[in-house]
Amino acid sequence: MVSPIFVKDDLSILQKIASLNYWLILLIFFVSMVGIASLYSAAGGNMDPWASKQLMRFGVGVIGMIIIAIIDIKWWYRLTWPIYFLGLSMLLFVEIKGHVGMGAQRWIDLGFMQLQPSELMKIAVIMALARHFHGASLEQARRISFLIIPAIVIITPVLLVLMQPDLGTSLMIIMAGAAMIFMAGAPIWLFVAAVALVGVSVPIAWQFLHDYQKQRVITFLNPESDPLGSGYHIIQSKIAIGSGGIEGKGFLQGTQSHLNFLPEKQTDFIFTLWVEEWGLLGGLGLLTGFLLIFISALSTALTCKHNFGRYLALGVSVNFSLYVFINISMVMGLIPVVGAPLPLVSYGGTSMLAALIGFGLMMSCGIYRHSKVTR
Repeated sequence: MVSPIFVKDDLSILQKIASLNYWLILLIFFVSMVGIASLYSAAGGNMDPWASKQLMRFGVGVIGMIIIAIIDIKWWYRLTWPIYFLGLSMLLFVEIKGHVGMGAQRWIDLGFMQLQPSELMKIAVIMALARHFHGASLEQARRISFLIIPAIVIITPVLLVLMQPDLGTSLMIIMAGAAMIFMAGAPIWLFVAAVALVGVSVPIAWQFLHDYQKQRVITFLNPESDPLGSGYHIIQSKIAIGSGGIEGKGFLQGTQSHLNFLPEKQTDFIFTLWVEEWGLLGGLGLLTGFLLIFISALSTALTCKHNFGRYLALGVSVNFSLYVFINISMVMGLIPVVGAPLPLVSYGGTSMLAALIGFGLMMSCGIYRHSKVTR
């Protein structure tokens, strides 16, 4: 087997496949199987309607991930801006002829699946920022004028996503983008000023929130104020997590989920279902899998010899970790409910696709870590 540390640009297909990060692939497989097992349980011990589709999507997605990984990183560098503008075009299409579901217009109906462009846009933004900061010196990254393009790259899709409306995804794009700008060496005072500006503008921004978004914040502060309405989700989630104890109630034995007290158990609250059935130990096991994925991603970023790959790998790992943190914090009542799926675990074709595309790009950074990526 060829070590990925000493990969050259002229490798054969077999050598590239041999140089894949199989440890990361194993971790991705483990976390995804937890998701499929949870979806099987959510359906009362049945592969339909969720687990079978998720398994098929995972199989197709893994093949796509490997194909993306073995493609020379230079090609992804060249295709960055076309991919970014394709993502913007899909967001614009959503505004014109997007599929409406649960009161929001966020999807494109492809017949065999509902595509959510905002999920893919997060990867496109990460790629665009990685390209912009590639070759930039620390001095350049500290200039406000140099940060105008990254600001436009982030704000443009955010505005389109807010129109859907999807505040949660908009915040995710902003946070991942801000993290990449920070890692590139932007001055600290810029972030302090941004946080201060957000704090000052909260009373004004509150007026522009939709009623359901305001209710989510109120419910977060006091879930018991509306236990049978807006507070129902988080109250039932806390009950389910607490009832799991140390070892859990057992596979297919979760009462909150199987008696339908727990809503959205196949999507946003799937971690709650898992912990109810597998307890604290099962929850820590899944969190360990997420942590090892992050460490593997961080290792890829630190050993990459070119800035494009380094920033791309860091961006993918930060985006992935943000989703994990926000989803788990949300179901535990630590932050307001924002509708963020648990990556690789929650039911959803586009979120699964976006995660595997990101990991494919990250593995490409690892395989071609010694490539000379030039502007």
